[in-house]
Amino acid sequence: MIERPSLVLPAPRTRAEALADALEAEITAAGTEPGAWFGTLEEIRERTGVARATVSEAVRLLRERGILDIRPGRGGGLFVATPSPIVRLRHHLLTVRDAPSDVREAIALREALEELIAVEAARHCTEADAARLAGQLERLERAVRDPERFMRENWALHERIADIGTNTMAAAVYRGTLGYMARASAVSSDDPGEEHRRRRHGVHAELVHAIVTGDEPAIREAVRRHNADY
Repeated sequence: MIERPSLVLPAPRTRAEALADALEAEITAAGTEPGAWFGTLEEIRERTGVARATVSEAVRLLRERGILDIRPGRGGGLFVATPSPIVRLRHHLLTVRDAPSDVREAIALREALEELIAVEAARHCTEADAARLAGQLERLERAVRDPERFMRENWALHERIADIGTNTMAAAVYRGTLGYMARASAVSSDDPGEEHRRRRHGVHAELVHAIVTGDEPAIREAVRRHNADY
């Protein structure tokens, strides 16, 4: 078995999402070739100390991202997947340098995609999706007193919205800008204050309500307000 260092997980949205992000970062940093053996579910569990169910969910997320393949049977396990153009684009957006101009470009790109992503979500939103959005919105509201936590929950909500639609190319680019902006905001000392965060929560609540009810004019207005009050 290949010896690997223990993983340090970032502050989680869920433990499975945090583990998936850490494993993806490990694969990217190591420059692991497609088709290379990565390990087994049990090995990851032993390295991280998290529950089997959490490991299984993290691997499921990585399969959906096109990062890992699972091969059953003798000699099977987890293998690094051959990246699709969408995966390569996502990795590029997550590894560009954090220059101010890059941040501005990421914000502009996210704003250009915001309405498309939200309308896509409204057209494909199921009851289960609506419940997940409502739960994430509640977590956002509970975080209004904590600037760092609020930002994490904010990005998590937008990722959940992006997960609903079927335009995989737009969603991949959008998620890439979210990851890039999340890293940029993590090193910023600016805090606009609790009042601003409560206002931001209200705008997000309007956006989620419009998505769940399929009200496209309301989506466009909520997106406009969201981008104007960033």
